[in-house]
Amino acid sequence: MSVREILKMGDPRLLRVAEPVREFGTPAMDALIADMFDTMHAANGAGLAAPQIGVNLQLVIYGFRQNQRYPDAPAVPETVLINPLLTPLSEEMEEQFEGCLSVPGLRGSVPRYTRLRYQGVDQFGNQILREVEGFHARVVQHEVDHLLGILYPMRITDFSRFGYTGVMFPELDPDDDE
Repeated sequence: MSVREILKMGDPRLLRVAEPVREFGTPAMDALIADMFDTMHAANGAGLAAPQIGVNLQLVIYGFRQNQRYPDAPAVPETVLINPLLTPLSEEMEEQFEGCLSVPGLRGSVPRYTRLRYQGVDQFGNQILREVEGFHARVVQHEVDHLLGILYPMRITDFSRFGYTGVMFPELDPDDDE
């Protein structure tokens, strides 16, 4: 397949609310998902939402065994999640640093629910229902925010904890893009 251009913060297409996916298991959907995985892997991302490549659909992908940009993060299973619905399982939230392929070179501390249930379907229309916590829950919330036109800087509550990755985290690659 192919690596697609990732839209950057400031592009108005990133602020749209994505449309539901209505057709599953099509060659076009298979090609889009393959391109998304190629794009995510090429950028060393933890996840990618269709709006980040200019496709206004409720489709996210995420997952990795190990990620150099998040070296301490536990593995997250590779997942295709379409038309997602998130339900927090408690009011407990935790702040941690996040980055984004659409906000290259920056990281910020973002509050997220620590535990949640997510549901939706895969590319074939099969139901997905999972209860997750920790980094997995954070990744899903981050990616689903893209479907609502929300970029992580919009969730930052303390801008003293937002800045360039190479300055704040010199041990990470200074050219970090997510």
